[in-house]
Amino acid sequence: MTAENSSALVRCTDLTRFRLAPNPGPMSLDGTNSYLIAAAGHPGAAVVDPGPLDEKHLQELAAGSVELILITHRHADHTAGAARLHELTGAPVRAADPRHSIGEPPLQPGEVISAAGTEVRVVATPGHTSDSVCFHLPLDGPGGSVLTGDTILGRGTTVLDHPDGRLGDYLASLDRLEILGPATVLPAHGPVLPALDAVVRAYRSHRLDRLSQIRAALAQLGPDAGVPQVTDVVYADVDTSVRRAAENSVAAQLDYLRSLREPA
Repeated sequence: MTAENSSALVRCTDLTRFRLAPNPGPMSLDGTNSYLIAAAGHPGAAVVDPGPLDEKHLQELAAGSVELILITHRHADHTAGAARLHELTGAPVRAADPRHSIGEPPLQPGEVISAAGTEVRVVATPGHTSDSVCFHLPLDGPGGSVLTGDTILGRGTTVLDHPDGRLGDYLASLDRLEILGPATVLPAHGPVLPALDAVVRAYRSHRLDRLSQIRAALAQLGPDAGVPQVTDVVYADVDTSVRRAAENSVAAQLDYLRSLREPA
């Protein structure tokens, strides 16, 4: 789906639909997927990640009865429209970061929320950011589904927003998600994916491969090589539009390796 037809409401699973926000870019891919959760026949919906402060997009999300707004993490492409959607609907906003919660307490790890006629389980998944959470819908079809925010993307891999995002936390979050099995992956950017556990294993393998590349770069450049120098080696072909993201990921990986007291 492209920004031109982003107003279409797309069915993903039994319990979820989404609208694509008109904010495509190098980091947001086609744009932010703003999800609506609702059981069949239930009069209200929960919105996950309202996306940017775009009035048309928010009016479309507010067209039905919205009873709760949930946030996966603090980045503006997920949160900028939350306060306006609260104004339009009166629905409280809940996020792990208290600064983005309106009208109700912040989310707690392991919390089970009854909303939109179903059950939403809060899974703490720091790593992309320190406040990242995923929302597990165990009743959404045979394997359930998980709204993964930016912890798992529909295409490519996740950037660690170092120093707030840390690789050790992220690897632990992947372990936590893998336990949920072959749930449908509902990412905030990119297409829906069929099996969370398989995606997690691919993500973990990618991270470990990158760590091997970082070690090799340090062996070539010396133990005190800086982030720009290591990025030049490990991400030699990266586009300039995502250079900063690559440097953030390198910084997170260097921090992780040095925390293990490995010889650099």
